[in-house]
Amino acid sequence: MGDQPGTELGLRGRKKLATRRALSEAALRLAAERGLENVLVEDIAAAVGVSPRTFNNYFSSKQEAIVSLVVARAAGLCDAVAAQPPEMPLWEAIAEAAIRHVRPEESEQWRLGALLIRDTPALEAEQLRAYAGIESSLAVVIAARTGTDPRAALFPGLAASVAVGAIRAALRHWLDAGGDRSYPDLLRQVLRGVGAGLGEPGRPDHRLPR
Repeated sequence: MGDQPGTELGLRGRKKLATRRALSEAALRLAAERGLENVLVEDIAAAVGVSPRTFNNYFSSKQEAIVSLVVARAAGLCDAVAAQPPEMPLWEAIAEAAIRHVRPEESEQWRLGALLIRDTPALEAEQLRAYAGIESSLAVVIAARTGTDPRAALFPGLAASVAVGAIRAALRHWLDAGGDRSYPDLLRQVLRGVGAGLGEPGRPDHRLPR
């Protein structure tokens, strides 16, 4: 009996996550079919069988609902970087983590969302806002791995911005090329390139003040 409250909370949490994802998927599907400007919050809510008020409990806009489906994977990047072996060079750790969590070739739905964002300025703006939060979290992880202070040192914030920007640029290039090339190979090449330019505090190749 003592486990019931925790179990109930877990079930409630899973139900909320399922509803959130269903709303995101419906928003993406409808926007792809009709165009973003022809989709209302009421349409998305009706497609999932909930009220517009319920939609607003999860998202502030239809743009946020669509972008969250694509950004959700990238949001796991910070934990994945932190989980890499501490002896692994920083940019290799970022590359391996990004390859694991940003895999557009594995999901047609994810790829569709990325294409829709690329081609819709309002969605691109929403994505930039979402990625700003990821950059801030990644800067903290980078600071921990490099023994720097994210508030006082230049490197953590700069490296996080460069890493997220490189991931976005690689994804856009991959989409523009029709997805013919291996995305992991492209991403690894891009991150190795920027890593060679910035280096890492405590290593001989570092070129910036800590």
